[in-house]
Amino acid sequence: MLKRFLSYYKPHLRLFVLDMLASLCVALLAVVYPMVTRTMLNKLIPNRQYREIVWAGLILLVIYVIRMLLQYFIQYKGHVMGVRMQAQMRSDMFRHLEKLPFKFYDDHETGKIMSRMTSDLMDISELAHHGPENIIISSISVIVSFTYLSTINIYLTLIVFACVPFLLLIAISLRKKMRDAFLESRKSTAQINAALESSISGIRVTKAFTNADKESEKFEEGNEWFVRSRKKAYDAMGRFHSGTSFITDIFNVVVLIAGGLFLYAGKIDFADYSTFIVSINLFISPVMTMISFMEQFQNGVTGFERFVEIMYTEPELDRDGAVSVGRLEGHVRIEDVTYGYEEGKDVLDRVTLDVGQGKKFALVGPSGGGKTTICHLIPNFYRVESGRILIDGRDIRDMTMESLRRNIGIVQQDIYLFNASIRDNILYGRLDATEEEVIEAAKRANIHDYIMTLEDGYETVIGERGVRLSGGQKQRLSIARVFLKDPAILILDEATSALDNTTEILIQAALDELCRGRTTLVVAHRLSTIRNADEIAVIADGRITEQGTHDDLIALDGAYAKLYREQFRE
Repeated sequence: MLKRFLSYYKPHLRLFVLDMLASLCVALLAVVYPMVTRTMLNKLIPNRQYREIVWAGLILLVIYVIRMLLQYFIQYKGHVMGVRMQAQMRSDMFRHLEKLPFKFYDDHETGKIMSRMTSDLMDISELAHHGPENIIISSISVIVSFTYLSTINIYLTLIVFACVPFLLLIAISLRKKMRDAFLESRKSTAQINAALESSISGIRVTKAFTNADKESEKFEEGNEWFVRSRKKAYDAMGRFHSGTSFITDIFNVVVLIAGGLFLYAGKIDFADYSTFIVSINLFISPVMTMISFMEQFQNGVTGFERFVEIMYTEPELDRDGAVSVGRLEGHVRIEDVTYGYEEGKDVLDRVTLDVGQGKKFALVGPSGGGKTTICHLIPNFYRVESGRILIDGRDIRDMTMESLRRNIGIVQQDIYLFNASIRDNILYGRLDATEEEVIEAAKRANIHDYIMTLEDGYETVIGERGVRLSGGQKQRLSIARVFLKDPAILILDEATSALDNTTEILIQAALDELCRGRTTLVVAHRLSTIRNADEIAVIADGRITEQGTHDDLIALDGAYAKLYREQFRE
């Protein structure tokens, strides 16, 4: 994990070195004030060297100006470096998220993923900037201050330094509790983000069912967890800071008592004793910085642990030897496939299907029977472990996923549209398409005429998830997207089940045009849409119970015939 963290410094090595050098200079310049103080008390003031006193003050002023500029550089450039590292981590995480399989998103809520990409990475950024600065520079400051204090009085310095082990013991003993508390706090924050994302996305459903109180109740559960976890974190942090502050306060007591005794015994003169009291902050300040840094360190480390947890999640990879395929013809064969999303819970049980090139094959049956699972397995969204799926006689696992999916177009009941223009949403089917091709796709999907009635035409922004469009308009826009993609294989997963009859007729016309010349797999509850299918399979409990043409299945007088009569008994 440390190696991965350090790798993000590499592109910014020059800026990092300059930042560390500036911090080192600031630490070294801090020694100048006590040195000047000691010279004044021991030499300049007793000898009444007034001109040298003024010059010493002016030199000190110049040094402070230099230190001010260096501190500006550290704060500005150092944070810029941290932000750049954060941006690189965010880019890496986003690219990795794009490669993760569907199963990852089945198990992780969007809000929690967003929390890792925003607040977690922000804390990592702060650690990336302040971490090396606090560790390296504070360590150097302790060494320099110890060396300088030793030149004043080695014995008094050793007495003060003996208090450090007690400080370390307290910090180490409280560190683990603080780490665990902050990790729980992270999880509670992610839970709130997830609840918020879910509630805002479903706000229309909430209003429609007047369930605002229920959503508030769900949100407050996460909110209360957040308060409890933060209380634990602040309790651990309070114990940590109060304990360490107590030890640092003892430093001053030790210096006061031991220094007073040394002064009384003649082991140190009054000027050096005064200088030592002034200079002790050189030693205490970096120690306190390290103590304060522990909180930031815990935030950054727990954030980075959550970052690498995602980065170490196995992405979906092409099988060794997989090759990129061009345009497929579209003969799909499913052979003896058994699949379950969870171990021991099979959704499909030894399913075998054969869909000829250019044929229309329909899947019907009760919900949960495995129809949509088949639709997910053909594009290799979930990997088949038992059995195999062939396209044009080649196992889909021997094709690169990108080239396989280029050949497959999917139209689902739940359409996802981006908060962008109509043109951009259609172009998602093929990003290099021309304007003429976009318009042609819209015409074939029966949506062009509607688009032209809009004030901004194809530049109209449709809102989040296409909220400014009706269900039928969103569906036709998604069909235009598939027209532009021009796939060899088409999967229609209940594409019209959520539409009214009038809209369904319009959509069905576009779908019939889309299906022409393509191998088509249709999942449908409305049997009227699949009567003309070349073949129909009835799936129940993960098995194919009936298969044949519409007329064959009606003549069989089984589950399909019963379902058909129920839908058309009027």
